[in-house]
Amino acid sequence: MTVVLPSWLPEIPAGQAYRSVFATVSGAHLYGFPSDDSDVDLRGVHLLPPEEVVGLRTGPETLTRSWVRDGVEVDLVTHDLAKFCRLLLRRNGYVLEQLLSPLVVATSPVHREMVSLAPGCVTRHHAGHYLGFARTQWRLFERSGELKPLLYTFRVLLTGLHLMRTGELEADLTRLPGGPAYLGDLVAAKRFAEHGLPPADAPGRERLADDVARLTARLEEARDASHLPGTAPAADAVHDLVVRTRLSAGPRDA
Repeated sequence: MTVVLPSWLPEIPAGQAYRSVFATVSGAHLYGFPSDDSDVDLRGVHLLPPEEVVGLRTGPETLTRSWVRDGVEVDLVTHDLAKFCRLLLRRNGYVLEQLLSPLVVATSPVHREMVSLAPGCVTRHHAGHYLGFARTQWRLFERSGELKPLLYTFRVLLTGLHLMRTGELEADLTRLPGGPAYLGDLVAAKRFAEHGLPPADAPGRERLADDVARLTARLEEARDASHLPGTAPAADAVHDLVVRTRLSAGPRDA
């Protein structure tokens, strides 16, 4: 699927109060099932200047902002470099997906180095993130009946399964192998409404539950059989990157 995003997105990280290390698009656009009315989830990293890290008045580790521009809702979340890297080394699939998103809005040499280190941050314990995320989304689907959490459930299970088997991250549901044949129809149906319901001819709850249980078991098996390491080999290199970047940063108004 070709993703069409607003041409003005690069203006957003460039206009923030802190230096941008990178900004990428996450959410439904990254996952392969945006709706016509989907918001744009912009995620990234900012860099606090040294005086806002070592002094008594420290800067914000996380910045959030939501607004509407030209009829498009934008949700912006950025973490300071050190916080982002801590999350990256804590087996957090969200930040791994944000770092490796192909929908790049702003980049830098530091971002490119982080991307090069990302494979060394992947461990078999990332399966826990995807298993937990799937449970949460399935419960949400059971309560709401909406198509969005159902697609999220399948997406995270298949992403986790692919990661455990190959060590490679693929967040786009339409590119992931091993899912039920009906997923294409569900993705097509979601295009018309962000909070719509599954189409009338969609599989029933019992079959959906069986397929989710099957993929859950496959992910657990893949985790147990995975050749991925138990700890991140790149941890020291990520630490060095944060230190070098922080020490070379100029004052906030430089």
